[in-house]
Amino acid sequence: MEKKVYDLIDSYRDEFTAMLQGWIRTPSVKGEAEPGAPFGRDVRKMLDRAMADAKSLGFAVRDFDGYACDITLGEAEEKIAVLGHLDVVPVGDGWTKPPFDAVIENGRMYGRGTNDDKGPSLAALFAMKAVRDAGIPLKKSVRMILGCDEESGWEDMEYYGAHERIPDVGFSPDANFPLINTEKGMLVLELRAPAARTGLKVLEMATGDRINVIPGECRALVEGGEELVRRTEAYARKTGLPYTAEITEKGVVLAAEGIPGHSAFPEGRRNAIGMMLLLLRELGAEGSVATLAEAVGLESDGKSLGCACRDEVSEGLTCNMGILRLENGVWFGTLDMRCPVAADQEKLKEEAVAHLPGISVTVQMQKPPHHVPADGELVTALLSAYEEETGLEGKPMSTGGGTYAKVLKQGVAFGALFPDDEDLAHQADEYEDIDRLMLATKIYANALIRLAGE
Repeated sequence: MEKKVYDLIDSYRDEFTAMLQGWIRTPSVKGEAEPGAPFGRDVRKMLDRAMADAKSLGFAVRDFDGYACDITLGEAEEKIAVLGHLDVVPVGDGWTKPPFDAVIENGRMYGRGTNDDKGPSLAALFAMKAVRDAGIPLKKSVRMILGCDEESGWEDMEYYGAHERIPDVGFSPDANFPLINTEKGMLVLELRAPAARTGLKVLEMATGDRINVIPGECRALVEGGEELVRRTEAYARKTGLPYTAEITEKGVVLAAEGIPGHSAFPEGRRNAIGMMLLLLRELGAEGSVATLAEAVGLESDGKSLGCACRDEVSEGLTCNMGILRLENGVWFGTLDMRCPVAADQEKLKEEAVAHLPGISVTVQMQKPPHHVPADGELVTALLSAYEEETGLEGKPMSTGGGTYAKVLKQGVAFGALFPDDEDLAHQADEYEDIDRLMLATKIYANALIRLAGE
């Protein structure tokens, strides 16, 4: 019977590929709310497309007022949840492929959302289709919930949970294989401070669209002339960092080139805002700019904020400044901290306040850590499915990323990125390998049979 499931998945390849191209070609970056479209018109279009495609595959589908939809396999009252999302982060800089054309080269489909999270979500949906088409008897139903606000405030899950009971057990195909059973807590701080009246005068600066993205480019307009250009060039040589300065009619435009990425995974990345803060301080900026350069700068571990900490379960804290802009003489910024399971988030905020004198610090978002025991039925079943399909040993992991697994009492993140895959979530030229997605589909089908089959 299981061989029949896998043969069916192989036969779906062309249909799956064409459907995923349609999903990627539907940009779904959060926009202004409209009636029936709480996260903007583009996200609403993506939700409509996903629901239409699920219906074309023969599933019962429900729309929760534009916040989310659910797709159900089976009629049993007890349900296994599969939670994915349809929204994507903004495109950002550095793309060499069109971000919404779903170009396929060498077996890879390029586009924003291929990896995070449209490709894996569609793989899980086709796994449900294969289990159904193969006639696998189920003792539990499978309920896929596709949200529309995962990359922002998770209002979708709050709305869904207020209108429908969320199953207790399941997984989110929105991270890595073998399996993630521990997710760090999240603490997002908003920073506000008046611009300094002395020192280097910053006229304009606005960098960052999302708190959870490491910005890859930062520009600032400052007062100055040739001397400022020379000092910038000297600082670039001194640090070995890519800075430029150009004289314009309005002043000097400073530019810092970072390496973008996901805020939870700063290794190998470089925050362009942090670069700019260090340069502005070097050029004579005072007040909150100098304070942020000292307390944050290019650090990603929170050390100079007094927030560095770690534990054996979830390793170290990460900290990312995803947004910094000057508006009407006031600086506004965000710090996205991914906190170890054992961390005291209230104490972390207190430390940040103490290390940011003159800056107003408030909590924008706070989420507790999430941990599912490694020896439980859910984890062992999913790891067995992974091991059977790949022939590789499966061990649970921890992450600083946040997935919908947190909304489940017993929830884990499960794929679809394999251990040796390149992780380009939230980065330029994001892609998914189609062969890998088909393998992920088989793993998900195996997992659903283990969790929901008779």
